[in-house]
Amino acid sequence: MSAVLITNIGELTTNVAAPGDPCGTLHDAAVLIEGDRIAWVGLAADAPRPDRTEIVDAGGRAVLPGFVDSHTHLVFGGDRAEEFEARMTGTPYAAGGIRRTVAATRAAGDDELRRRLAGFVAELHAQGTTTFEVKTGYGLTVRDEARLARLAAEVTPEVTFLGAHVVPAEYADRRDDYVELVCGAMLEACAPHSRWIDVFCERGAFAPDETRRILAAGIAHGLEARVHGNQLGEGEGVGIAVGLGAASVDHCTYLDDADIAALAGSETVATLLPGVEFSTRQPYPDARRLLDAGVTVAIASDCNPGSSFTSSMPLMIALAVREMGMTTAEAVWAATAGGARALRRDDVGAVAPGMRADLVLLEAPTRTHLAYRPGVPLIAGVFRGGSRL
Repeated sequence: MSAVLITNIGELTTNVAAPGDPCGTLHDAAVLIEGDRIAWVGLAADAPRPDRTEIVDAGGRAVLPGFVDSHTHLVFGGDRAEEFEARMTGTPYAAGGIRRTVAATRAAGDDELRRRLAGFVAELHAQGTTTFEVKTGYGLTVRDEARLARLAAEVTPEVTFLGAHVVPAEYADRRDDYVELVCGAMLEACAPHSRWIDVFCERGAFAPDETRRILAAGIAHGLEARVHGNQLGEGEGVGIAVGLGAASVDHCTYLDDADIAALAGSETVATLLPGVEFSTRQPYPDARRLLDAGVTVAIASDCNPGSSFTSSMPLMIALAVREMGMTTAEAVWAATAGGARALRRDDVGAVAPGMRADLVLLEAPTRTHLAYRPGVPLIAGVFRGGSRL
């Protein structure tokens, strides 16, 4: 088994909570990797050095867990740059634009979609993301949703069936028939490639009763629940997610006191997607309100061609700090440990013995620089499963 010792770490974010420091920060630290796992964490002066250990000198850089992006839509055809341009001149965002991407995705072959997906995965890795989820939702036929799930499963075990993204144009006057299709043949085709089921519970997408029905069908097929909710206005998404024990409810832009209380009393993570608000000019979620109420918060990119065409978790951290009331430490925790909780993963999101060896070295002395120097390429190195990317 190969061993790698990363030493001379100026600031190490472990996410192993200590009194007054949920990030479990160590200074002058070292991490020993054996195979694909972390074997030891501590002060550099105390680091063990097994035989044939490769030494990596961090040179005083900051090191943190690999980012966990728990919400992406990476398998699609085309883009919607014109829609973005229109929004910047005042056209409001609406869920119906998804149908444009559906048409482009249906027209694209597997090889084209696979090439584009590989490009996005490379972007994620280059920016420090080592664990990520991918949703379907741009096929909306049995055949196309199944192939999107299959392609996504080639790059991640965290595949989400999102046949309930919007009702496709050909079912505009037959909503009940489409819901039946999602709950039946489409789910049957996608479940073998998926871990999760998700529904866009929102005006212009799926109503609360439709959402409950679809999620219940997915759960009955052994999938775990996630929910797109409360993005465009207050609604029942949070309540449905908590009631069904969903791993996360994503967006959470518009919440009332009952939503906050429900989340605080549950294990459902509130996953915030600041790239959406950046791209759509909607109000940003109030992360401070959630955190002060004791809600577990994650942040994710929502990388998609319509409302957040970015794969940068460092940008999400900067936006969370600047626009959503989070400290840098809170935002980094949400982008790592928070994302791991949103995916119900206990092997990533922290730097501790036994965890998968996913690490990011920053070209900076502290994690604060992720928000302090937005837009600057600060990723100096990435380890995923003990291998340097």
